[in-house]
Amino acid sequence: MAEDGPLQLSLFDEQDLAEITSEDYPGERLVACRNPVLAADRARKREDLLAATEKLLAPLIARVSAGRLAGAAAIGVEAGKVISKYKTGKHFHLTITDDSLAVTRRQDRIDAEAALDGFYVLRTPVPASELDGPAVVTAYKNLKYVERDFRHIKSDDLDLRPVFHRLEERVKAHVLICMLACYLTWHLRKAWAPLTFTDENPPEQDNPVAPARRSAAAQAKASAQHDAAGRPYHSFRGLLEHLATLPRNQVRFAGTEITVPMLTEPTSTQREAFTLIGVPIPLTLT
Repeated sequence: MAEDGPLQLSLFDEQDLAEITSEDYPGERLVACRNPVLAADRARKREDLLAATEKLLAPLIARVSAGRLAGAAAIGVEAGKVISKYKTGKHFHLTITDDSLAVTRRQDRIDAEAALDGFYVLRTPVPASELDGPAVVTAYKNLKYVERDFRHIKSDDLDLRPVFHRLEERVKAHVLICMLACYLTWHLRKAWAPLTFTDENPPEQDNPVAPARRSAAAQAKASAQHDAAGRPYHSFRGLLEHLATLPRNQVRFAGTEITVPMLTEPTSTQREAFTLIGVPIPLTLT
């Protein structure tokens, strides 16, 4: 943006996305985006942090004015502790003497940082014939699903780590099983979407830079918390926990060695869950 560079604010007067080039990145396409919602959020957070820092500085300034803290070195140490708490030191100018402390905002620096609020630039070597600008942004945002799946594999659901195997082939087998389990989980999430808060039909985004929106049906789920039959919606993990309450008992008749497997009566949610994946509730384990 400096010195009439390729990224100028005028590019975003009527759009939130612009494709630019730069000699610093030969052979790469640069897709610059501006998210107004993100810009507003960062502006709010910055003002909150600045105000919080000034609130912490006020008692310190009062101590210096009252003579309870003297000496430029001692005042500087205490002031440094305060302005480093929220990492806002670059936005304040401190004038310190042996018996005074004055603090003012560096408005020029604040304005310069605010001018970049909401901006981010994506780099890609993929040609435009394969992936246009909006598709680059969409592909970047879809990485959230990859990150979600890695999080599930490593810790949340499948516990890839820690790996206690020492032989290479066993480590590979362990990772493969976790990947297959992740793939199975993906199918289950999709199949059980009607029973969870999952947005089954998210609306198409006309502007890929804009924040994702939930469909009216998903908003209705979140609002009502129950479906038309009165059954509560679950998170995916909550649905698994509910399915885990369906026990199988081995019943033995008195005076015989005969045992019969029996299930407790499934709830309507449990019946629906098995119907959605197209299998009957298993009476025995195979």
